[in-house]
Amino acid sequence: MDFSTALPTTVLEPKTNKTRHPEARVIVLNDNFNTFEHVAKCLLTIIPGMSEKRSWDLAIKVDNSGLAEVWRGNLEQAELYHQQLLSRGLTMAPIEVA
Repeated sequence: MDFSTALPTTVLEPKTNKTRHPEARVIVLNDNFNTFEHVAKCLLTIIPGMSEKRSWDLAIKVDNSGLAEVWRGNLEQAELYHQQLLSRGLTMAPIEVA
């Protein structure tokens, strides 16, 4: 068989349709009624993987800077953590979607 007369063929790469979920930020705002201890304890209890030192560092950052990003990840989880922190009385910024 003579392959030189065969019609040219094209090999297509399979489509990889990676749906990227939006990344969301959970931000705690400073207020005049929540204590450092309460903010740190809420973060430690609600945010997975939060260490006690990091929760205190974030509580101090909220006080000094007026806000701190306490978690970043997929939107569904961000909504859950945001609602849980809000229900504990923390002052929260709206969820930011990147």
